[in-house]
Amino acid sequence: MILQSLIIALESLWANKMRSVLSMLGIIIGVGAVIAIVSVGTGSTQQVTSRIANLGSNMITVYPRTARGQGGRVSSGSSQEKFSLELADYMEKFCPSIIKVIPVKQVNGRLISGDINVNTTLLGTNLDYADVNNYEVDTGNFISKNDDQERRQVMVLGSQLAKDLFEDANPIGKRIKVNYDGQVYMFDVIGVMKEKGGSMGGDLDDRAYIPLSVSMDKLTNSDFVTSYIAQAASSEKAATAVNELKNFMVKFLNDENEEQFRIISQDEILDTVSSVTATMSIMLGGIAAISLLVGGIGIMNIMLVSVTERTREIGVRKALGARNAHILFQFLMESLNLTSFGGILGIGFGWGAAYFLSQYGNWPMVIAPLSIGLAFGFALFIGIFFGLYPAMKAAKMNPVDALRYE
Repeated sequence: MILQSLIIALESLWANKMRSVLSMLGIIIGVGAVIAIVSVGTGSTQQVTSRIANLGSNMITVYPRTARGQGGRVSSGSSQEKFSLELADYMEKFCPSIIKVIPVKQVNGRLISGDINVNTTLLGTNLDYADVNNYEVDTGNFISKNDDQERRQVMVLGSQLAKDLFEDANPIGKRIKVNYDGQVYMFDVIGVMKEKGGSMGGDLDDRAYIPLSVSMDKLTNSDFVTSYIAQAASSEKAATAVNELKNFMVKFLNDENEEQFRIISQDEILDTVSSVTATMSIMLGGIAAISLLVGGIGIMNIMLVSVTERTREIGVRKALGARNAHILFQFLMESLNLTSFGGILGIGFGWGAAYFLSQYGNWPMVIAPLSIGLAFGFALFIGIFFGLYPAMKAAKMNPVDALRYE
């Protein structure tokens, strides 16, 4: 019975090829959309995750918050005045899950090379900055311990900043004027970094890096830094390190409400990205599921038309001895054939759409077998659900009435 019903169903679908293809279109689009959306969500999440992980090794950044006043008065104090070099040493000492804390002093200035000048950010830091940020030198050297101790006016350029100032020329050994706060300072270029892109603190390629002692003593004449970059001992200890830092800062600053500092970790950014991506994938997946339902309604409609058109055929089959179960199974098989063929074509459509989208978005193409199974299984369920009523209507026909139908 199964083989015979399958043959009859295929012959019926083949006899109305265009109608069958149009009926399958909603299933094809729905299944393909589900597969493509899951692929895009997974691939883009992997891309963003890898980029965040590439920004540094278990990084945690500590910033001072902007001072706030109360009762209509403007606060005259600043939490940044407590961000000293000694505080970095205390963090390493009293936070066991932290292996390294790097002070950073950030200033804005104008770099001048010949007749070219560029406004940029200068970061005063030390040798460990490049290591923690997974930041590699392309040519020359990064800031050394001696550069910091001896307050040498040397500079390392980000890749884009080097192109802006020197185009294709080699900047190593060249002298650059730095105009900061109305004063002009001369710096020797000792290195150029590899292209890195964005980080937790901004675009590293558009920055210049100088010894921390120079930025604090010569440029700003300040005893306080802009922020700290802490490195957790491992990714497993990152959450513990964040809690240790929070507890330490609360006690050190006597700030139980955390109003004077802000801590941002890679895990926090990853969780936010994953949450947003998951929400978008669910929303778009819901839209794709709706298209599957619409396709199911189209299949029900076409099956009802088919039952009406073949009323006399149903009457003849019943007169020749076909049971209700035979008629029911025949039309249910037609509905399943429509959705199964549509599902197979939808898998191919989704695969192709995922490939082109991954090429356009420059993220890895990831096809989850689970998404294929769920989409195809849902398509078969729709075939049964929306094909059952027309099949039952055909099975319950009175053979005498069916034979009289014109």
